[in-house]
Amino acid sequence: MKKLAGVLTQEHAASPMINYTLKKPTTVATSQTKRYGVVKLTQDVHAHFFVSCVQEESQQPKAPRKTDPKSHLQKVKELVAQSEKVYSCYEAGPTGFSLHRQLTELGVENIVIAPSRLDEQGRRVNTDKSDTLQLAGRLDRYVAGNKRIFTVVRVPTLKEEQRRVWPRQRKQLQGQRLSLASQGRGLVLTQGVSIDNMWWQQAQWKKHQEQLAPWLLAHLEIFRKIILAVDEQIEQIDKKILAERKAKAEAKPKYAGDLSLEVIESEVCDWNRFSSWRKAGSYCGLTGGVSASGQSHSDLSITKVGNRRLRTALIEMAWRLVQHQPNYWLTKKWAPILDPKAKAHRRSRKKAIVAYARQLFVDLWKWKTGRITAEKLGWEMC
Repeated sequence: MKKLAGVLTQEHAASPMINYTLKKPTTVATSQTKRYGVVKLTQDVHAHFFVSCVQEESQQPKAPRKTDPKSHLQKVKELVAQSEKVYSCYEAGPTGFSLHRQLTELGVENIVIAPSRLDEQGRRVNTDKSDTLQLAGRLDRYVAGNKRIFTVVRVPTLKEEQRRVWPRQRKQLQGQRLSLASQGRGLVLTQGVSIDNMWWQQAQWKKHQEQLAPWLLAHLEIFRKIILAVDEQIEQIDKKILAERKAKAEAKPKYAGDLSLEVIESEVCDWNRFSSWRKAGSYCGLTGGVSASGQSHSDLSITKVGNRRLRTALIEMAWRLVQHQPNYWLTKKWAPILDPKAKAHRRSRKKAIVAYARQLFVDLWKWKTGRITAEKLGWEMC
């Protein structure tokens, strides 16, 4: 019997028709099979290359890779096809929002975040790869539900972005004009003569031609030609903005200023983006800072977090409304300090106008969203 059993065992073992090993069932790959589940992609964006890092599910992030923009988008397209969901992020910067729109078209849920210090431990080691890895850790927490880990930037539409280019370009040209005028003023000051930054205007230029040395005038003439060309372009932009606002025929507070209103509205893009007056007030960065720990508490200067162009336009508008909107409730409230006849210190006036401008922005938001009328605010309309 032992011999027979041995013979049977050998015959069964040698038989090609019988397989005693257990194998896992094989599945046929289809077009609907996804290789990955949830994938997180972080990017450090530059003009000529991207540094990206991929994290699959809850695994460790892969080593960052440097690619050109075209190859990067091709890899993202392949990643979307192989994954159930792809999240991505990158910091806002000079490259704008074109990458966001391209990623969105590919099916990626992308967010643009405000730049921040990624070297939290202060090691003074800051590279593209280390930044990308730091972003990967934060994006993992953001997807998990910690929405405060990032400050998400609202991406404007193409129409909104094109509209705000004109006021921004106008501001840039004004800066160039002032820079050139200051250079000419500095040149004259080296010879012991003091002039102001409006020396290039026709009335003052005639007076300086009689007083300054010929060699100084020759150098100033070079600056003046460029300034006049820049000034002409600023006037053209002003005419374009004013013509467009006049064509809309919208009611506005008197002396608010078309240019100031255009700057504010183009930077806000959509007044309905704010769900409360607190969010509207904090957006312009005119909110006072606070330093509180334990029993100590101190008020700081304004945070200046937000849109600096918006702050400038609001301060300018606030000063005009103080003078020309006497029935506005804010003007009445701050009259003891901001009234030209009031004997208030300069510092107090600066603090008051900041508070005025902050509340003015909140009132503009309420008015634009239909929460309040101009009559209740005390505005004279035109």
